[in-house]
Amino acid sequence: MYFKQFYLGCLAHASYLIGSDGEAAVVDPQRDVDQYIAEAEAEGMIIKYVIETHLHADFVSGHRGLAARTGAEIVFGANAGATFPHRAAREGEEIRVGKLVLRILETPGHTPESISVLVVDTEVSEEPLKVLTGDALFIGDVGRPDLVGSKGYTAQQMAGMLYDSLHGNLLKLNDAVEVYPAHGAGSLCGRNMSKEKSSTIGEQRKFNYALKEMPKEEFIRMMTTDLPEVPAYFMKDAEINRTGAAGIETLLRPARLTPEEVNQLAQAGHLILDARPAADFGNAHVPGALNIGLGGQFASWAGTLIPIGTPIVIVTEDEQCVDEAVTRLARVGLETVKGYLDGGMYEWDKAGLQSAAIPQMLADELLFQIQEGADLQIIDVRRPAEFKAGHVPGGFNIQLADLEKGISEFDKDRPTAVVTGPLHLMGDQAASGVRPSRPGSYGMVRVGLRGRPLTATAALVSGPASARPLAIDNPCPSDPVAAGKKGNPSAGLGWPSISLSMARKRSASSRVIGRRCSGSLPMASPRSAAAA
Repeated sequence: MYFKQFYLGCLAHASYLIGSDGEAAVVDPQRDVDQYIAEAEAEGMIIKYVIETHLHADFVSGHRGLAARTGAEIVFGANAGATFPHRAAREGEEIRVGKLVLRILETPGHTPESISVLVVDTEVSEEPLKVLTGDALFIGDVGRPDLVGSKGYTAQQMAGMLYDSLHGNLLKLNDAVEVYPAHGAGSLCGRNMSKEKSSTIGEQRKFNYALKEMPKEEFIRMMTTDLPEVPAYFMKDAEINRTGAAGIETLLRPARLTPEEVNQLAQAGHLILDARPAADFGNAHVPGALNIGLGGQFASWAGTLIPIGTPIVIVTEDEQCVDEAVTRLARVGLETVKGYLDGGMYEWDKAGLQSAAIPQMLADELLFQIQEGADLQIIDVRRPAEFKAGHVPGGFNIQLADLEKGISEFDKDRPTAVVTGPLHLMGDQAASGVRPSRPGSYGMVRVGLRGRPLTATAALVSGPASARPLAIDNPCPSDPVAAGKKGNPSAGLGWPSISLSMARKRSASSRVIGRRCSGSLPMASPRSAAAA
């Protein structure tokens, strides 16, 4: 048996190539499928099947593109309602790949059509060796049940289905069966996923909180309480996957644009997406631009903050980054990139066009200002559970996805510190950016800090010209942040490329008197959260 996991860190997504005797199947492919084709060719295998464990909501899948290029048959659970030719697989159905048997288990709960795939190597045993669980069972967690409300199911109904799938199907497997899910830590398809990318049924039976013995009613209550908000693009991506997206290679490369052309498009309402690191964005950017750095969860934050169909102009450091940005945007269904700023901000400045900037300073300067009684408006854009676990005293919590529509609640005339930080309780993410409602009004820099209790940092705020913009930044160790770079344990997990020296340089250039970063900001404890 040939078995390989492909892990895409920026989407916390796992896909699989399984083969035997010159035949192969791909399970849950990402949209750009070259790697599966190349790997199969290198191993002398022909891809016969593309299996989807469910209609993914957090990314656009590559099933139709891969099938078009290889002639493979697409397999979905029978309840998917896919609108293109496919095999609608039912419980117990078997798919043969060489000497392997891929046996279907119906495991609804995360979605109604969810299936898991048992892998049986008939040369070894008639019993399954592995199970690919999609989003039904994760390592340390299970799939959230609230993503299909628009289809007429309540979260409680789906959680009940999930309980039955876990206890009636998956937990009946032998403890030695290896578990391979479709997502890992950082995905919003669960709440408490481990960083481990595989496990066994026995290990999960012991350590997964959601698999502990409990009444079904208690499980339903637990799984439907304090769920994070569902990003708006999830429902749209699920529908794209139901109809099937064209191959990513069919997308046109965006046009080279002069600074004057970019300026005209910005005035006409195009979104200027600046994909450079936060430090560069803070120093100078196109007025009104949205900053989501390519390092980390670029695609998922772009999907969360940019409506599908929005015309986009990209600003990056070089053309290679343009290609990367276009690919990563397409992975979440954003296909309307109209062009990019040729020559980047160097050419923009050379053309004599106005730039915007956000002065930045170290996090302990925020602590100093709080202790000195500065009149700061502190906005904490982390999720409610993170805020409840600990926050900067006096902070007001509004999660990032809601910030733009709730911006009228804040005083635009006051200097404002925006606290960002880990987007998941695992502590591996850092927040991204919000687009100013108009040039010079609001902006945010994505920053992060490893190893502190609160990654409290961040950014922004300018009101009228008389109000001084304020930004706060905790330095983090310098990391190569492009997803997949060798030797980078944080690749794709949200860490920006901001070194300590860069942070100090920015604070100096902003004429902020900073002191050596002496530690993390004090947090209000959960008990004092209401008072704060």
